[in-house]
Amino acid sequence: MSTIAARLERLPFSRFHLRLLLIGGSGYLFDAMDVAILAFLMPQLKTLWGLSSEQLGLIGASTAIGGLFGAMVAGRLADTLGRRAVMMWALAIYCLATVASAFAQDWQVFLVFRIVAGLGTSAESVVIAPFLAEFAGARFRGRFTGALTGFFSFGYIAAALLAQFIPLMGSEGWRWILVITSTPILLLLWWRRRLPESPRWLVSKGRDAEAAAIVDAIEAEVRLQHPTLPAAVDVPVEPSTAARSGGYGDLFSRAYVRSTLVVLTVWFSIGFTYYAYFTWLPSLLVASGQDLKRSFAFSLLIYAAQVPGYFSAAYFNDRFGRRSVVSTYLGLAACMALVMAVGSVEWKIIAAAACLSLFMNGAYAGLYAYTPEVFPTRIRATGQGLAIAVSRVGAAISPIVVGFVYPLGGFAVVFGLSTAVLAVGALAIGLYGVQTRGRTLESLY
Repeated sequence: MSTIAARLERLPFSRFHLRLLLIGGSGYLFDAMDVAILAFLMPQLKTLWGLSSEQLGLIGASTAIGGLFGAMVAGRLADTLGRRAVMMWALAIYCLATVASAFAQDWQVFLVFRIVAGLGTSAESVVIAPFLAEFAGARFRGRFTGALTGFFSFGYIAAALLAQFIPLMGSEGWRWILVITSTPILLLLWWRRRLPESPRWLVSKGRDAEAAAIVDAIEAEVRLQHPTLPAAVDVPVEPSTAARSGGYGDLFSRAYVRSTLVVLTVWFSIGFTYYAYFTWLPSLLVASGQDLKRSFAFSLLIYAAQVPGYFSAAYFNDRFGRRSVVSTYLGLAACMALVMAVGSVEWKIIAAAACLSLFMNGAYAGLYAYTPEVFPTRIRATGQGLAIAVSRVGAAISPIVVGFVYPLGGFAVVFGLSTAVLAVGALAIGLYGVQTRGRTLESLY
């Protein structure tokens, strides 16, 4: 039996877990704000630098391009060197690159810094969920990780609120917005300085004494709120890693290849659609006849729909299981994309767009909880990194694809394509995903 895992599993949800939720969630908030604010800046950048639709699509894809490399590198480093250090450095890189992009004098330099910023945000996104899920017990891990990703919604809402001031700031307003979104990260880095390393990861590296010391400190803190802790549960030790590479090849071994292919399919599906939708949303609304200010107001409404999406799915994660949540929410999102493809009445399109936002983000709450669970500790972040990297491939392609196909077929083509891609993801996890609800991480392998 695994003593460290058993001690972590018995801990009830406490202020310690709440602090982890806020620390990790704040990172997702700034990650989302970075993605969302770029969408609002794109109409102004197009005017400032006289960008073509293709150039604008490239800028829209910049975060995803950087994110592809960030995800691949960060996941492997987090499994090799530790979760905490990678998460801290990733956040610092994002902060510096975003500030630098605010001073760009041409679109090519801006593009380079946005790619670097995307590397940082993606690297952090890879690490947070696997890292903090390793502290949570099976009883509430689905709700915990789902709620963690719910902070993405607050980042989108914050970006939409900030965007209301862009027209009031003049032609240089976009620079101030980028500085405003990046400087609070310094406070988050300071807050995270005392975050412990994952005891489960330390055990996987044979550093049992360090892991025990961290769990001792966690138990002491939890006892302040819960003086009598439950008895430790029996948790099996993960299979020996002696014959395992612990790298990307391990993900495609017979034991994990099915789960790997499922999560890669779903992550590509949602990454492609999500970035096509949210990166181009303000610009598509303007192109459809809305003025800039009104399109931002519609975007705020649509972003607000993310909140019930994330947190309803977080609740259902432990009630029905992550597999059911992801497949159901993706299927409903596909239906909403179809409504947008064939709709002609403005209020119906806006309502469908809000529902599409709700269901796509709900699917993310299930997927961020599900992906770390289907891989053992030695390759957990690597698996998450590869999944997010594949998502970034879809995300990098989609804004460019939209830039080309929208002039040919308008909303119908954009959201018809989205319907098909979302349906593939829903079927993949619904038919071939494994059930993880109520099981300790160690019992899944």
